[in-house]
Amino acid sequence: MSWKEKLHEIIYEADTRKGKIFDVILLIVIAISIILVMLDSVQSIYDQYHEYFYYAEWIITIIFTIEYILRVVCIKKPKKYIFSFYGIVDLLSTLPLYISFFLTTSYALMTLRALRLLRVFRILKITRYIGAGNRLMIALKSSLPKIMIFIFSVVIISFIAGTIMYLVEGPEHGFTSIPVSIYWTVVTLTTVGFGDIHPVTPLGQSIATLIMVLGYGVIAVPTGIVSSEFVQSSNNQTQTQSCFNCNEKDHLDDAKYCHNCGYTLNNK
Repeated sequence: MSWKEKLHEIIYEADTRKGKIFDVILLIVIAISIILVMLDSVQSIYDQYHEYFYYAEWIITIIFTIEYILRVVCIKKPKKYIFSFYGIVDLLSTLPLYISFFLTTSYALMTLRALRLLRVFRILKITRYIGAGNRLMIALKSSLPKIMIFIFSVVIISFIAGTIMYLVEGPEHGFTSIPVSIYWTVVTLTTVGFGDIHPVTPLGQSIATLIMVLGYGVIAVPTGIVSSEFVQSSNNQTQTQSCFNCNEKDHLDDAKYCHNCGYTLNNK
C-alpha cells in the first residue's frame, strides 16, 4: 500500500489497531473541546480562566485542522469528503478561531462571541465513531418514508379535528379560528397540553378525550418503526470498510472490492 492508503486506513477505518487508537484520541479531544465550550459559557469561569481557554482552544483547533487536512489529502476524491455532512461539520468546528484574525473592531469582537458557538458542531463529529450511532442513523434513514406517511396522516387528522372543534366550541370558548383550533389539536395530540385553550362543552370534551387517546399512538408508531429498522440493521454484518479510491463507506468487513467503483479493499 502507498502512504496515502495506509493513512486512509488509519483515519477512515476502525478495524485496525492504529485506526482504533486514532479514533480514541480524537474522541478524547472532542470531549475536551465540548467541556471547554460549556465552561466557556459560564461568565464567572470565563473571566477567571479565559487565558487558559484561549490557549487550549488554539491547541484543539490546530489538532482538528491537521485532522481535516489529512482527511482531504489521503483520499483520491477530496470533494466527496469536503462537501459531505461530516466534512462541513469538521470545517465549521475549526473556522471560528481563524476568523478572529479578520475581525478586529469592537463590534466584530461581539460578533466573534456568537461565532464561537459554531464549536458545538464538534459534538456531531463524535457520532461517526460510535457503531450504535451509525446504526441508528441508518435506521432513521430507512424509516423516513414510513414516518413521513405517518406524519402526513397526523397532519390530516389535526386539520379535521381542529375544524370540528372550531365548529363545536366556537370563539366564545377560545377556539377563535380554525388555525387556533388546529394548534390546540396538535398540542393535545402530542400530549403537551399547555392548557391555554380547553374545551368546555360535553361534545368538545368527548372529542378531546379521543384525541388524547390517539396521542399515545402518535408517540408509539414512529418509535416502533425506528426500533424495527434498528433491530434489522443491528442483525446485519458490521460495515467498517472504506474505499480508498472513492471513499464509499457501506462495505461489509469481508468485502474484497468496492461495490461503487470496483477498487480492491484493504482486507485484514
